Amino acid sequence: MGKGFYISKPLGFVLFGLGVGAVLTIFALSVVYSQEKRKNEVNARDGTRMVTTAAPHSTSAPSNEPWDKYRLPDTLLPAYYNVTLWPRLVPDEQGMYIFTGKSGVALTCVKETNLIIIHSNELNFTLTSEMHHAKLAGLGGTSAPVILKTWFQIQTQFMVILLKDNLQVGKSYWLYMEFRGELSDDLGGFYRSQYTENGVKKVVATTQMQPTAARNAFPCFDEPSMKAVFHLTLLHPPGTVALANGMELDDQEVLQTRFEPTEKMSTYLLAFISNQKPNGDYALSVTFPILKYLENYYNTTYPLSKSDQVALPDFAAGAMENWGLVTYREQSLFYDPKVSSNEDKEWVVTVITHELAHMWFGNLVTMRWWNDLWLNEGFASYVSYLGADYAEPTWNIKDLMVLQQVQRAFGVDALVSSHPLSSREDEVITPDQIDQLFDTITYSKGAAVLRMLSEFLTDLRYYDVFTRLVVDADSSIQLPASINEIMNRWILQMGFPVVTINTRTGIISQQHFLIHPDAVVDKPSDYNYEWFVPITWMKSGSNMGQHWLLTKTASYEPMKTDTDWLLANLNVTGYYRVNYDPQNWERLLTQLTNLNMIIHRAQIINITLALRTTKYLYEEKEYIPWESAIRNFEYFFLMFDRTEVYGPLQTYLQRKVKPLFDHFKVITSNWTRKPPRYMDQYNQINAVSMACKTGVKGCSELTRMWYRQWMKNPDSNPIPTNLKITVYCNAIAAGGVEEWDFGWQMFKNSTIAAEAEKLLYGLSCTKEPWLLNRYLEFTIEPNLVRKQDVAFAIVYISGNVIGQPLVWDFVRANWEHLTKDYDDGSFFFGRLIRGITRKFSTEFDLQQLQRFKEDIAASSFSFGTQAIEQAIEQTKANIKWVSENKVQVMNWLIEQSA
Repeated sequence: MGKGFYISKPLGFVLFGLGVGAVLTIFALSVVYSQEKRKNEVNARDGTRMVTTAAPHSTSAPSNEPWDKYRLPDTLLPAYYNVTLWPRLVPDEQGMYIFTGKSGVALTCVKETNLIIIHSNELNFTLTSEMHHAKLAGLGGTSAPVILKTWFQIQTQFMVILLKDNLQVGKSYWLYMEFRGELSDDLGGFYRSQYTENGVKKVVATTQMQPTAARNAFPCFDEPSMKAVFHLTLLHPPGTVALANGMELDDQEVLQTRFEPTEKMSTYLLAFISNQKPNGDYALSVTFPILKYLENYYNTTYPLSKSDQVALPDFAAGAMENWGLVTYREQSLFYDPKVSSNEDKEWVVTVITHELAHMWFGNLVTMRWWNDLWLNEGFASYVSYLGADYAEPTWNIKDLMVLQQVQRAFGVDALVSSHPLSSREDEVITPDQIDQLFDTITYSKGAAVLRMLSEFLTDLRYYDVFTRLVVDADSSIQLPASINEIMNRWILQMGFPVVTINTRTGIISQQHFLIHPDAVVDKPSDYNYEWFVPITWMKSGSNMGQHWLLTKTASYEPMKTDTDWLLANLNVTGYYRVNYDPQNWERLLTQLTNLNMIIHRAQIINITLALRTTKYLYEEKEYIPWESAIRNFEYFFLMFDRTEVYGPLQTYLQRKVKPLFDHFKVITSNWTRKPPRYMDQYNQINAVSMACKTGVKGCSELTRMWYRQWMKNPDSNPIPTNLKITVYCNAIAAGGVEEWDFGWQMFKNSTIAAEAEKLLYGLSCTKEPWLLNRYLEFTIEPNLVRKQDVAFAIVYISGNVIGQPLVWDFVRANWEHLTKDYDDGSFFFGRLIRGITRKFSTEFDLQQLQRFKEDIAASSFSFGTQAIEQAIEQTKANIKWVSENKVQVMNWLIEQSA
């Protein structure tokens, strides 16, 4: 899974995913629609290599020496490692937690060289001889050259060993080193986590190696293609348990646990843990059926002798696919039916499926380099819905892929600061560039594009999709080109098309879709931002078909009558937007309540005529259309919650959501039981949340009543598990310091991660500025808020109209402190920037953001540039949209209330 996959549930509500909400694409599409309407008023490459033409970044130092480059030379290959590590689970006399280790690696020389270059970062080495930090010996009777010099290249994170003579091609050598490092709390490499059990603090030594942190634990060839076998031994205190990728072989001395050799694998998949916590019952119950499903899906048995899953109290990602030892945030693995919601349960099963999918796809077969990370993560994200649907068939969870993956990807991929799924290897070199790939494009667009591919092929299960799927495709399927020709256009260029269909003239066309249609795209593409688009369509409810759009413009058969309508991109299986001529839009609007397939109503809610399509919502009771509409309207709240538009907007939506609120009040017998249907349980959350947000009578009273009952009896929480986020937020917002302090105490006392997460969000909803400022100060105290939760807490506060300016000031004043303690500062910083700039929509906001970018550039920090560039672009788009639409939206809303 890696880093980019994790989105906490409350953050998903606030951010609509990792990027800005998919609604932003609506407004760019409205420009396309307007242009098409004006137009109507006036007048009715082949190849298998995945490369781009963009120039490579200049990432290397001016020197051309091999140790100044970020990639390992192609002179040596590791065969196996022997690694012994001893983490100290108590601080030393200086108050530091440290680990010591010794490691050896068997090397094979494939090109003659007098250099050994191996990754090493933040490790202190013991002199293994009088002068040097390493020993070199020959294997199999080979003599080893003398070491002349060893030194460290800090920028490229290498230990460099200069030899007197060359290593011989085809010969093997043994490189031995001893070292020590800090078992810090930066959530990366070999680090420490802690929790309290029965009043006693327990320390866990654990790992997070992906993508470039194995070098922080021991010297290694830390690139995914440098696979090797690992022989691991952990020393640990009596009374603790040690785990690693392989099975334990013995525990003879109590303090020493050896593990069976791993399969040949990449360094980023290595994992070891000392003194772990137990895992959860629900996770265990779904793991076996998911594994069996995946064995059948891949037609390959599970490749290892065991499968451990461990939850960690402190973990930056959602989970990590270490081979045979998957690590999770507690919230991603533990489910307690007494306190956890449907969303929590869904999160657990999809995350587990995502990680277990990697055991084959990513671990058994691995990308050569990080530029193709999307194949790992996009495929696992796609398969997570298939496996979860198998484990929980009554949930219809595959229907949520459009909301959770496709629309999320649209929001980011409509920016000119987006990037292709795959790029050249020399465009992804530094650790920071690698880190930035763990984003919405890699995960969500990757899943969306593979989902589209699976719709016109019968099978999608192999890693090398561009060579093997041609063989495995159904021979009856007629494709207009090879898989390579079709997919290269989706993989090697950023963005996606908007397909415009004129049902009167029969003209169909495509163009690159951008949030800001006037933005300049300065990234060249071999395919000129044109795609091979698989268009599925339905005419007047029954006549269905498919058409491939292979050029900029094409023709098809126009509609025969003025009453016929056409709906394209059925079930949103294609990764593209659709626009129509005004007449077809009008006909589709009349069909909203008649369309049988719920997802079709959600699709139309998500396109151009956003405001008009919502007029029917008072009749809508289904989850997916409501969820889609709410995500779209959230942009209106972001842009207008500080303006005069907010009142009419609130009034309009209050009228739409009140029938839904009343509906759920009835079917739950006045909120005393769960709705019977699974999707209704989700939609009940929307009903209560939007009702309280828009001031529906009885909603605020309901949430405050539940919360006050809990305050009177803290040991018995009466709040329905699915409604906790909404109740906590609204009750704390309506209350004062007493409600906030109670919520904080419950947060501190919580032993269930999912419950703590809901309270973390709810606490951000207070309307008291001094409480928000106090909360912000708490976030930089590790004993109050765990480091893994800091970014989320700050972003939650920024979603509060009162808290947003407080957060902006706080982050600018404390950004160095906020990021310096994280092994992966780039990912942390990007999460912050994307979250706290969502409301930026004025020239003053833009100037402040640009000044902040200059401050970052003038510092010693090299990360976060992509997040800031995206924030600047988004702010410009927000400014333009508000200036062009504020009056229009205001007048339309007032007309509706007249």
